[in-house]
Amino acid sequence: MSNTEIFLLAMLVIFTLPYLIWRVGRTDYYAPLVVVQIITGILLGPGVLGNAFPEVYKFVFAPTIVHSLNGIAWWAVMLFVMIAGIELDLRKAWEHKRESSITAGLALCVPLMFGSVVAMAMLPTDGWMGSKALPWQFVLGIGMACAVTALPILILLMEKMQILREPMGQRILRYASVDDIAIWGVLALIMLDWTRVGRQAIFLVSFAIVAYLFRRLMQSLAERDRWFVSLIWLAICALAADWAGLHFMVGAFLAGAVMDAEWFDQEKMDALRHHVLLVMMPVFFLSTGLKTNWTLGGVTVFIAAAALLVAAISGKWVGVQLAGRILKWQKGEASIIAWLLQTKALIMIIFANILLDKGVITDATFTALLLMAIGSTMLTVPVVQPKLNKLRELIQRST
Repeated sequence: MSNTEIFLLAMLVIFTLPYLIWRVGRTDYYAPLVVVQIITGILLGPGVLGNAFPEVYKFVFAPTIVHSLNGIAWWAVMLFVMIAGIELDLRKAWEHKRESSITAGLALCVPLMFGSVVAMAMLPTDGWMGSKALPWQFVLGIGMACAVTALPILILLMEKMQILREPMGQRILRYASVDDIAIWGVLALIMLDWTRVGRQAIFLVSFAIVAYLFRRLMQSLAERDRWFVSLIWLAICALAADWAGLHFMVGAFLAGAVMDAEWFDQEKMDALRHHVLLVMMPVFFLSTGLKTNWTLGGVTVFIAAAALLVAAISGKWVGVQLAGRILKWQKGEASIIAWLLQTKALIMIIFANILLDKGVITDATFTALLLMAIGSTMLTVPVVQPKLNKLRELIQRST
């Protein structure tokens, strides 16, 4: 078969297999299609398919095919991260700054500390920390991975549970938005490369100046032109950030963060996010699965994943419970918010991909983080939905 035919065969597998599992298995309550696609990516990776049928794996996912798939995956995830940046609304968080800062701060810092403890326990064992990392980068990276909230997936889950446009849903978005800024800021700190600190300084100064001019330009354009210009801006920011050593996904987030959501029709933006998830992100999930590795032994990786999952969930729960006591929330409110904010999925996987690409973590650590993200996301709806059914009146309560 030609490379084109093998590439199309890989695309056929990528889009067919997860859809059939999701639709025939009716997994949507426990595992939305996004989660099924991630799991399928792992199954098609070297840890499962590569071990069970090595010849099939080498044939379908030959280096040339993987290289082509990676190009699609990079652009897909850049679009997705840019949209996440655009959808951040820090003005509402500022309007409720005391509540937002207390809740977001505790929801971020407590799981970060819990995850950092697990990371420190992993440090003495070879095979977890990447070859290019310093211990503090590894510990901070793992801790932050436990603290991440996947804002785009959180939006999808709250839409499904019909609370996104309710007062509680909007509060949760405020908390997640504040944490999102902190997460990408910490990631930029981890990515600082002292051998290229000059480039990074040039990038940050230049970005501040050019972003100001870009905003002036976008305000003067009609909406139909803004869509095209935003893609050009995305490519420029991603290229510049990668050149500076901060990773192209940091640039993609910054590209979106300096744009205002009201510049675009909300329905069109929602449609773009859904279409990127439908058309392109499955390729990213497959390319993510191809990075999974079991060289330390499946049991060891699963133990690490379980420890990280406990740290992430318990840290988020404790942090939000503390915020609820300080802010005097009603009984049961903090539990619902904590479980929704612990949703990991895409953003944590993107975060882990960056850590892997930069040599902060190994393939084994990446696999453990990926399993943790899947577990946390699959638990969200089954845990939260019954709580909402019992405490539906909380949704209507304004801040």
